[in-house]
Amino acid sequence: MSVSRTCLCCVKYLMFIFNLIFWLGGCGLFGVGVWLSFTQAEFSSLPLSFPSLSAANLLLVAGGITMVTGFLGCLGALKEQRCLLFTFFVILLLLVLTEVTLMVVIHIFHDKLDSKAQGELKDGMKIYKSDPGLEKSWDNVQKMFKCCGVTNKTDWYDVLNGTLPSSCCSVGTDQCVDGWSEPCYQKARQWLLDNIPSVLGFGVCIGVVQGAFRVFGRMTCSFTKRQLHYEVLESSLLLIR
Repeated sequence: MSVSRTCLCCVKYLMFIFNLIFWLGGCGLFGVGVWLSFTQAEFSSLPLSFPSLSAANLLLVAGGITMVTGFLGCLGALKEQRCLLFTFFVILLLLVLTEVTLMVVIHIFHDKLDSKAQGELKDGMKIYKSDPGLEKSWDNVQKMFKCCGVTNKTDWYDVLNGTLPSSCCSVGTDQCVDGWSEPCYQKARQWLLDNIPSVLGFGVCIGVVQGAFRVFGRMTCSFTKRQLHYEVLESSLLLIR
């Protein structure tokens, strides 16, 4: 076996192994998204801007794209198809750019994003009594997190004519007067940060692996191109002989 073939074989299987890890990472992200969706199923009638719901959808999308990208990379590496490897590289590049852009946007505009999300939740509260699904979701949120309102319990005063829903108080309270002091938006956000710290570390690992994939992707394409060149050259020499 020639040196070029040996190098190509090594890079090919390294590329496959890394893509398999990448695909498994996508499965992990998707799985966390599914778990989060199931745990937040009782809040499904709330706007998607609710912290845990938006995180669940983001993880589902990111996990799905990562799984598809990893599959294309595995297939391209095994089949040595430059078209698949090129598609994998383009998707991976777009994925990295999207992640970086999203991180920058969240870091710069997190206050505005929080305000917009809180505004959407407050607007949704206005149909609390006319929408049974929304009423149940809000009651479940407030009972689970022991919170009241979006940013303050006074958010309910305009909706319920100066009163609070019973879910703002302890179970068994006939008439809720004081209510929980902590706002639901902050409680849900803190719950998310407390329960998914591993996802952040996992995301960093995925980013490192993505960088390695870009290197291996270039190497594989380069070796594949050289191998094709050598094969053509060898065929030409045989014809001359």
